[in-house]
Amino acid sequence: GIGSLEPCSGNAALEIYSRLWKMDKRSKHQQGLRPEAHTQHEVMQSIRVVLTSGVAGAGKSFSVQKFTLDWAEGLENQDISAVVPLSFREMNLIRDEQHSLLSLIQLFHPTLQKIPAEQLPVCKLLFIFDGLDESRLSLDESRLSLDFDNSPVVFDVTHKSSVNVLLTNLIQGRLLPSALVWITSRPTAANQMPPSCVDRLTEVRGFNDAQKEEYFRRRFPDGELSSRIISHIKGSMSLYIMCEVPVFCWITAVVLENLLTTEQRGELPTTLTDMYSHFLMVQTKRKKNKYQQEHQTSPQELTETDREVLLKLGRLAFEHLEKGNIMFYQEDLQQCGLDVTEASVYSGVCTEIFRRECGIFQKPVYSFVHLSVQEFLAAVYMFHCYSNRKVEVIKDFLENNMENPSLDEFLSRVMEKSLQSQTGHLDLLVRFLHGLSVESNQRLLGGLLGQTEKNPETIQRAIDNLKEINISKGVSPDRSINIYHCLMEMKDLSVHQEIQEFLNSAPWPLCLLFSFPKQSVNTALKQTELSLLTHVRSLNESEGGSFIHFERLKFLQPCFRTGFLNSSPQNHQPA
Repeated sequence: GIGSLEPCSGNAALEIYSRLWKMDKRSKHQQGLRPEAHTQHEVMQSIRVVLTSGVAGAGKSFSVQKFTLDWAEGLENQDISAVVPLSFREMNLIRDEQHSLLSLIQLFHPTLQKIPAEQLPVCKLLFIFDGLDESRLSLDESRLSLDFDNSPVVFDVTHKSSVNVLLTNLIQGRLLPSALVWITSRPTAANQMPPSCVDRLTEVRGFNDAQKEEYFRRRFPDGELSSRIISHIKGSMSLYIMCEVPVFCWITAVVLENLLTTEQRGELPTTLTDMYSHFLMVQTKRKKNKYQQEHQTSPQELTETDREVLLKLGRLAFEHLEKGNIMFYQEDLQQCGLDVTEASVYSGVCTEIFRRECGIFQKPVYSFVHLSVQEFLAAVYMFHCYSNRKVEVIKDFLENNMENPSLDEFLSRVMEKSLQSQTGHLDLLVRFLHGLSVESNQRLLGGLLGQTEKNPETIQRAIDNLKEINISKGVSPDRSINIYHCLMEMKDLSVHQEIQEFLNSAPWPLCLLFSFPKQSVNTALKQTELSLLTHVRSLNESEGGSFIHFERLKFLQPCFRTGFLNSSPQNHQPA
């Protein structure tokens, strides 16, 4: 008994992604467990509940599909009697209904209609709950509400209850304790799961450096084109980091192929905002070509209809980003002024931006192709509201009474708001907002953003404000990473110079923390190492610039690419 195994539509980048690795991070039985690699077939061995975390687009659902398909074809895990995939996006549609576990299984998997209740405890079942972060099972319809402390107890597989009560009891092992449970989620929602309920936490890491190159070489058989693209992304720290996410590799491929194989002239994108601005324009152009056969229109030209629909999509993206929603239903679209026809044009023809799916109940479900696309369109809408003085939207978001803040004041307030979030759910939105202040992106997006200040002094004040926030607000090292990202989105070259100066002046052991020469910091610095750098810098400053005590770095072990901390402080070579 398995559910339908639809191919991963829209995620062409995952075709190459055949080796999904899981990093063992936590166990309720073993404290301080050392990270260890697992394949997708090893995660269910001698444990009951597995939680797999990974950023949007890293390949979590693909991992579930591969596991299920390998089981169905008799290749792996044949000790399992039945695999029961249940996606949260489909369970959202029955969030107000009462079901027993038996009726829930039979509703989503009609092939199991004849299975008797007494047989469920005898079978070895694996329940796969895909997309914890996509759930709307809570009473406020925006967040998951699995109450592990006060949930009613359910033991009987025929007892009817709400879906979230059933899931809570199944995860805790009170309901069908013989069953295995596998949950996938983005990191923010995964962190809300009590450690006592999870036997193993694993992580889908996305592409490693070799797989990034392999993807582009397989995507573009033309060796010269693939080499130019690879060389370009290696020259941009932001792009190189983001290409760990397979879906971002696909976005990059779409944009750079268009720019390098057409007559267009100009600078290639070097920041995330550059890339997403080009991506939006390329996909809008493709939609027009397919739907209206306007083959001669410049990609830089947006029709009034395009502007209206994209801003409605931006409003949808923005309002639901604040609520934590990444799946939308028809009523959500209508509240943002989108009718079904407009949604159909953008989801049926331009699936690379906005897509429409039908679940088992044939009720359409909408989503952006990737969370970062939602965050980008949310930033476009927010910037448009600022430029066009839609004061109420700005006031509601910033939660203050500023009537007409200058651009640098607006960006500063947005950054301060994002830093108040413990989960970092506004980080990419803020990063895009800073990138949209750059004149080249405003020029590319045309009338979508509206008229804004183009005074270089305003931009410089915004840059200075970011640096001041980083110093004066006592921002924790892990959160201050986004300030560096925002500076890079604004193309402030002093960031790279500052990092290089710090590495040049660092005590000798710090040079061994990185698996590349100091000279290549501008092209190969990875996200984990930037995080590490910030931690090390704060530690160094707290020691008055003196040599950092070796033991103080032990907690940074997961960030290191080498085994430096496992070696002796007297040993100059990484382990």
